[in-house]
Amino acid sequence: MRTHGCFSFSCAKWRMLHGCRWQIGSLMFLLHLVTTVGGQIRYSIPEEMKKGSVIGNVAQDLGLDVKRLRSGRARILTEDNIQYTELKTDKGLLVVNDRIDREQLCGDVTPCSFSFEVILENPIELHRIIVEVLDINDHAPIFANNDKALIFEISESAAVGVRFPLQSAEDEDVGQNALQNYILSPNDNFILNQHANPDGSKYVEMVLQKPLDREQRPRLSLKLIAVDGGTPQRSGTVNIEINVLDANDNEPIFNQSEYKAAVMENAVKGTSIITVNATDADSGSNGLITYSLSKIKGSAADIFNIDHKTGIIYVSGQLDYEKDRKYEVRVEAKDQGGLTGTSKIIFDVIDVNDNAPVINVKSFSSPLSEDSPPGTTIAVLNIKDADSDRNGKITCSIDGKLPFKLENSLTNYYNLISDQYFDRESVSEYNITITATDLGTPPLSTSTKLNLRISDINDNAPLFDKNIYSAYVSENNSPGISIFAVTARDADWNQNARISYLLEDTQISGSPVSTYVSLNSETGVISSVRSFDYEQIKELVFIVRAQDGGSPPLSSNVSVRVLIQDQNDNAPQVLYPVHTGGSVLAEMVPRSADVGYLVTKVVAVDVDSGQNAWLSYKVQKATDRALFEVGLHNGEIRTVRQVTDKDGVKQRLSVLVEDNGQPSRSATVIVNVAVADSFPEVLSEFTDFSMHDKEYNDKLTFYLVLALAVVSFLFITCLLLIISVKVYRWRQSRVLYHSNLPVIPYYPPRYSDTLGTGTLQHVYNYEVCRTSDSRKSDMKNMQAMSQSLVSVDGADADTPHVTKQMAGNFSQMSTLVS
Repeated sequence: MRTHGCFSFSCAKWRMLHGCRWQIGSLMFLLHLVTTVGGQIRYSIPEEMKKGSVIGNVAQDLGLDVKRLRSGRARILTEDNIQYTELKTDKGLLVVNDRIDREQLCGDVTPCSFSFEVILENPIELHRIIVEVLDINDHAPIFANNDKALIFEISESAAVGVRFPLQSAEDEDVGQNALQNYILSPNDNFILNQHANPDGSKYVEMVLQKPLDREQRPRLSLKLIAVDGGTPQRSGTVNIEINVLDANDNEPIFNQSEYKAAVMENAVKGTSIITVNATDADSGSNGLITYSLSKIKGSAADIFNIDHKTGIIYVSGQLDYEKDRKYEVRVEAKDQGGLTGTSKIIFDVIDVNDNAPVINVKSFSSPLSEDSPPGTTIAVLNIKDADSDRNGKITCSIDGKLPFKLENSLTNYYNLISDQYFDRESVSEYNITITATDLGTPPLSTSTKLNLRISDINDNAPLFDKNIYSAYVSENNSPGISIFAVTARDADWNQNARISYLLEDTQISGSPVSTYVSLNSETGVISSVRSFDYEQIKELVFIVRAQDGGSPPLSSNVSVRVLIQDQNDNAPQVLYPVHTGGSVLAEMVPRSADVGYLVTKVVAVDVDSGQNAWLSYKVQKATDRALFEVGLHNGEIRTVRQVTDKDGVKQRLSVLVEDNGQPSRSATVIVNVAVADSFPEVLSEFTDFSMHDKEYNDKLTFYLVLALAVVSFLFITCLLLIISVKVYRWRQSRVLYHSNLPVIPYYPPRYSDTLGTGTLQHVYNYEVCRTSDSRKSDMKNMQAMSQSLVSVDGADADTPHVTKQMAGNFSQMSTLVS
């Protein structure tokens, strides 16, 4: 390759036409042409700019703030691996990142430009930038094989005007910098004729203007110079060697000056396309023609070949409509005498649908919040087809019925947007298959899959399994025992589904619910805090709240009802007949009583409930079992037979009162029956019985009087002590008042009445019985009256049973023996 800055020829005409050209400074045509229309910018720059050179201020031209470029993570999207430009997000400048060679980028296509997109996120924005690359004169015209001379063998009989096609030079520059002119070194025999191809390129022919004379000059050496129009001007040279032959005065002539043919781009190697034909009027060896192809422009020599003898042109390389749609080739017919005829062949490449659409995901937002509104951009796709016409037209679709749709934004760009609101609890992720299909025959398609995950928001409150919970627990339970568990579920995920259980602050019988039950905040297990007594409280009703861990938290409530189940923990209590110390109680039955006579009725109660309170009565012991019976369910004592004179006056019955619990509990009551027709008879019989206990009652009376004296003494002592303390405190307060010292009150141990029962915790009742005979006067100590009564049956003597005090007065018959 030779590059000429200037040429020197002896010929004055040559110097007049082409003076010496010197390099004229650096190029000064760097002119930024910025056009912003509808979201796209166009810049114009010269090729071969240095790396780091500023192309333009993208932020300013797009009307964006530099902070927006940084926060949106602005970046350049390119379809090729080479990135010619770089975006400086800190300044908003677009600079050169790699060497830009217009010839390598576009070849001979004008104007030459490349485009890319700038994408920003949060929210997604897409802008297209087109950079037009201006040509500079950085290539000189060159001839193929310029290191070898062009050799012509021309007969001396060649007529004036005979044309000899010369090899064309190629200049990779375009426009004014491209090849502009050919110059032939001065000679007497040949001149140049220049012609233009339809694509604007030039080819030249050497025309004989003066007959050759082999005897005078058998060999000629010329130079063909190709020059461009750039500044500075560049040129290329090739040598021409002409050997003068003897006469061959007819050149081959093609039957057409221009041939046209069409070829499919998928034609295999060896496929014949067209046959050219040329004839030579000469005979013998001068009429034998051989065919050859001369390259005009491009890579046609690598694509096509010709049979040198038949003129059949066939495919020898790989055709690609997407690279070159048309080829122009010059064909030569040369005889043995060295004469050559030329013609032009135009090949039109027909596109076939050999390229499937290509899908490139430029941006994809996953996961996506479930509260994203319809119309949210999820992904930006670049979809294109390298084919043309219908083969390059694309239709895009989403497989299946999914809540998404595709919208076209810029050329070859599609936005995947949502079409409805999402619900993560229904669908947590979507597998989106996007298919791009061209309109070729047969159609080609490409698919890509996107996995979109939906992120959770706290939009579901916890829900309990039941509307109302009911549970049972037996009374006398151990504190801390688990009763049952409430369960709630939250359809949300992770922290939003983490449930905590809380007791609502409610009152049960005037006390906080927390004094009865406790609730495990994590498991929902409800446990007892105390031991329950069915006789005091029958059921617990409270509210449990389930609250999730979202922000803000959501909650729901449920009512809980805990029913206390009764246990047989109370023995029956006999209300009638009542025993009163030394007094003898007796029921009177006349001797004339018939069968079924109602003697008396044993009245008993059981504070338990249900079957635990079902009472049954039966005679345990009796003076005469054949005389009386007791009703199994009503406790009525009746005569079984007719009372006779043989029956004793004193009859004693031991009645067992038993409940129906498991295990059962019982109480025993003694019923005295007097079988007599008159009251004096009864007195005489029961006097001995009364005197039998006199000695015991005298001792008991002594101890009661002694206890009363001790209690009275203690009471008076405490009263005096209280008065002394009050006086002492009053004096101390006066002293402390004047001395400004802190007052620390002092209380005697066990003095304060915290339970409201005073220092004497029982009130004693005394019954004094006096007769006309003072020696038989009696004072009997009755049982202490308190808040509860204790009864012990024979079977469970070691177990106290506490029942509520029953109020009531029952008639009794008392005989006082004087």
